[in-house]
Amino acid sequence: MNNIFKFFTPQDRKFHPLFEQAGSNALKIAETLLEMVSTADAESRKTIFKEIERLEHVGDDITHSIFLELSRNFITPFDREDIHQLATAVDDVADYIYGTANRMQMYNMNAISEPVVKIAELLVEMCTDIDKAIKELRSFKNIRVIADACIRINSGENQADYVFTLAVARLFEYETNAIELIKQKEVLQTIEKATDKCEDVANVLETILVKNA
Repeated sequence: MNNIFKFFTPQDRKFHPLFEQAGSNALKIAETLLEMVSTADAESRKTIFKEIERLEHVGDDITHSIFLELSRNFITPFDREDIHQLATAVDDVADYIYGTANRMQMYNMNAISEPVVKIAELLVEMCTDIDKAIKELRSFKNIRVIADACIRINSGENQADYVFTLAVARLFEYETNAIELIKQKEVLQTIEKATDKCEDVANVLETILVKNA
């Protein structure tokens, strides 16, 4: 009976390919943000920012497609609520990465602090695990990959939180320019929020794992 049910489930044709695109796009936008914060040239940053903006729109389109398929299909590969939450969480990651890059551009920030670069590096690691875990949802043949990825994502969020807290403390201790302090703090808050959203993805993945493994 399970084999018959799986035969009629549209997961391979609809939902899983879309989720895999979303995971891959989240990784791409994280990698592009790291490239942006690692670049000293202002003109190069503008070009890279345009790519981040494009990828954010791609993510929005993928999320819209998932919601559209959810409204059209009665049978889904896993719970409808989990599909909605996973799509939203992955999209939020891309949104906050874009928000970070957008703030850096709007504020004309010339110098990118080391903590921002460090958190961007953590984001790439976390999005790599998101991409890996989402790919495993197609078959559930190696659930350990999903579980281990979620553990690493949670660890990455803890590291990012520590870097953020220390960076903000140092800003208040050493930064004498109030405007610069506000700019730096907002960018730090936004990029750290992106790591929180990665943890949200991990939480949804763990829920799916418990229900379906």
